[in-house]
Amino acid sequence: MVHHPSQRTVPPVSGRHDSRRNRPALLTSALVVSALMAPSLLGAQARRPVTDEAAVLAAAKSIHAKVLSIDTHVDIAPANFAESGPNYTQKLPRTQVDLVKMEEGGLVGAFLIVYVGQDTALNAAGFARANAQAIEKFDAIHRLTEKLAPARAEIAYTAADARRIHKSGKRVIFIGIENGFPIGSDITNVQKFYERGGRYMSLAHNGHSQLSDSNTGERDGVWLHNGLSPLGKQVIAEMNRLGMMIDVSHPSKQSMLQTVALSKAPIIGSHSGVRALCGHSRNMDDEQLDALKKNGGVIQLVAFNSYVKCNPAKDAERAAAVDALRKEYGIAPGSRVAVQRAIEALPNDKRNEYLAKQEDITARRYPADPAATVKDFVDHIDYVVKRIGIDHVGISSDFDGGGGVDGWRNATESMNVTAELVRRGYTEAEIAKIWGGNLLRVMERVEKVAGK
Repeated sequence: MVHHPSQRTVPPVSGRHDSRRNRPALLTSALVVSALMAPSLLGAQARRPVTDEAAVLAAAKSIHAKVLSIDTHVDIAPANFAESGPNYTQKLPRTQVDLVKMEEGGLVGAFLIVYVGQDTALNAAGFARANAQAIEKFDAIHRLTEKLAPARAEIAYTAADARRIHKSGKRVIFIGIENGFPIGSDITNVQKFYERGGRYMSLAHNGHSQLSDSNTGERDGVWLHNGLSPLGKQVIAEMNRLGMMIDVSHPSKQSMLQTVALSKAPIIGSHSGVRALCGHSRNMDDEQLDALKKNGGVIQLVAFNSYVKCNPAKDAERAAAVDALRKEYGIAPGSRVAVQRAIEALPNDKRNEYLAKQEDITARRYPADPAATVKDFVDHIDYVVKRIGIDHVGISSDFDGGGGVDGWRNATESMNVTAELVRRGYTEAEIAKIWGGNLLRVMERVEKVAGK
């Protein structure tokens, strides 16, 4: 973990003799730092870990200050973008990201997310509600950059914008759309969202949408479209036409592979993990990674604990035990809020019984594994680099949407990711690709496809 810049990472050397004694070590550190700054001439197999922690911290600090670092998935609450009261321009106590935390952590850019949860009502009323929620989040992000902090942050509509804004010293704000549900059955809404600044969109979230099946279909084997719907296929063509990146993080595997076959431009997984390391339906398996490489796309690996490190067998047993307990007490399946309300509505004695049995399941019979760390997270980066190459991997957090691992719990700790990459021998040029260069390459290619 990297110390805050205000902390001393290496004890000061005092006295002429101590200085001479430490000179070889300091020289070695300097040589290591110089090597890491040099362009990479070797492949991933030739990378050598850096064990000199002083060299790691020195290189990480220098590299992190230079690269255009982009976190491609940060959730937001419109209440934090109000013109009066605490807002995103300040260091908010309960958010993992705000402008202050980005500035303190050297995080240059972030995709702020227009997220709307999936409703089972795939009808005009459901679409209208979802669209209104999406517009509220678009408006909040524009309020931040146009009214609240125009001198500190600016929306990037193109890859060139991102580089220009970075040079100006401002934070680079992009807009991503998580779930195509709000476009409803009107394909013209894709262009309307693009005109509001949306530069990527996923066609589903947790639950099947009118456009695509979700990865969540793996739970029960129930699918709505067997991949993409006819409208979803039209939306992909429209996104190619406009220059909006297609995000495949939440849709099903079948949907993702169909998207690769249909899209004329590279695609992204805005916040996914590696299924070989953590067998979750939200993660990509080797077949998907290989397809992504062929497409020229990029997977933005996500620092979300349960997608980084998991025990599928134990997780399934825990879930089955909890489901059986809820059935025993007449608690119907539903959202977290609905389940909590049903528990609270139980008579006192029954509620206490329920809570005791629940604790036995979650704390004794199936306790949670130790939290994932930055090291575990970078294991996913290593896997992708070795499998499909350095040009197809990026970074995301899913902060304020459940994301975070030990060592990268909020934007102020972003340099810890850079430090772990340095420890593993990644050079400055490679880290620049991982932290944002690869994503901007895809964004530029999507723009070019749209311009044809």
